[in-house]
Amino acid sequence: MAGTGAYAGRLVALATRHGKQRALARPFRAALGADLRMFDLDTDRLGTFSGEVARAADALTTCRRKAELGLAQAGCGLALASEGSFGPHPAVPLLSAGLEMLVFLDRERQLEVVEQRLELGSNYSRFRLDPGSDPGPWLQRIGFPAHAVIVRSVADPPVPCVKGIQARAELERAIATCRAAAGPTPLVLETDMRAHLNPTRMASIRRLGFRLVRRLAARCPACHAPGWGRSATLPGLPCSCCGGPTELVARELWSCVACDHSEERPRADGRSLADPAHCPACNP
Repeated sequence: MAGTGAYAGRLVALATRHGKQRALARPFRAALGADLRMFDLDTDRLGTFSGEVARAADALTTCRRKAELGLAQAGCGLALASEGSFGPHPAVPLLSAGLEMLVFLDRERQLEVVEQRLELGSNYSRFRLDPGSDPGPWLQRIGFPAHAVIVRSVADPPVPCVKGIQARAELERAIATCRAAAGPTPLVLETDMRAHLNPTRMASIRRLGFRLVRRLAARCPACHAPGWGRSATLPGLPCSCCGGPTELVARELWSCVACDHSEERPRADGRSLADPAHCPACNP
């Protein structure tokens, strides 16, 4: 596959300043035979996780702009960018989640391929530094020091803010510095979600990268353009008790990014019935 596909032997511009080539180079080389060329662009100007620079657009628009920056810098016709958003899970607010996104642009074919992954294994978390509070258990839970942390005020924008902390002594100094500068404004610790300082996030980006290259290697059955794959899910999996529709996925929609061809397909796991626990009629 890697030697004969649409992107074999091609260079792909990767717009990043956070080491994401470590997660994405292998999938592109192994599955497509393509090589990533990293461009250390100031993507922070589009927004930062810690809030010093507010993200003016939604995640997809921001990711697309990063890829366009790569295209403009490289001039090679192909570009890749990554973006993430982190916060409470949309259905279970007590759990944290991360939405990872990759955008691939092919200027020659005028194609845009987007892949997304809702990551339930995100270690995104915050800890409020109240007087006498001990962040030790929280630091252990989020994987410090392998995963870096941020010390910041709760003000908006978060001034002061110290990022990329990976040692306990460094953390104590940052807390003291921020307390002196913040005055009465409370402080919080946060996981640093920049990919090069968060191995959990880097692994999630790698998984999404393999999903993206599988799609780029697949051709549309109608027009043969690369990028054929699942574009949406359709709810309505019938209840095994009453047969009524549930909110669970019943079928998948596969579509082309170049033409209007699409197909409905069964769930990939072969499941055809839902447990009555998910049924609004049987379990209102």
